[in-house]
Amino acid sequence: MTTESPRWFTSSYSDNGGQCIEVAANLATTHGVVPVRDSKNPNGPVLDIPADAFTLFVENVKAGEFTPGFDV
Repeated sequence: MTTESPRWFTSSYSDNGGQCIEVAANLATTHGVVPVRDSKNPNGPVLDIPADAFTLFVENVKAGEFTPGFDV
C-alpha cells in the first residue's frame, strides 16, 4: 500500500455527459502505475495500469490509432 495519495484529475476534454475516467498520474514515477477510476463512482474500484502501458496507450490515442466508436 502506498503512503502517497493519488491526485485525481479528469481531462479538460471530458465534456461528454459523464462518460469520463479520472487518472492519478502523480504515482507513475514513484510507484510505476497510473491508477484509473470511473469519475461517476469515485469510491468504486480502481484499476492500476503499469505506467509504461498507459504511456503507450496515450501515445497511440494521440497518433489516431483508435477509431471512434470502436467496440471491444
